[in-house]
Amino acid sequence: MQKIRKNDSVVVLSGDDKGKVSSVLEIIPAKNAAIVKDVNIKTKHRKPSNQNTKGEIVTYEAPILLSKLALVAKKAGKDKPAVPTRVGFKVENGKKTRIAKKTGKAI
Repeated sequence: MQKIRKNDSVVVLSGDDKGKVSSVLEIIPAKNAAIVKDVNIKTKHRKPSNQNTKGEIVTYEAPILLSKLALVAKKAGKDKPAVPTRVGFKVENGKKTRIAKKTGKAI
């Protein structure tokens, strides 16, 4: 069972996008990385070709290492901000669930 999954809310811990809170679009287990919405934006210059008569500049979200991400635990109440937390596991009734270490609640 993975600690960070698709559609989880995460915060970036290091790099150019440090502090950004966004959601996970895709997990790439082979690279131990994830694609996160509006994080690690890269630019690619495409040359003209037969199908694409004009060249273009394309922006895309590049994968970011999972070690640079932390899951966001939602605090009770509207005024309290979301806090990055580590993920633990708990087995109850033979079912394994993820829990936030800071709050102790199931994710």
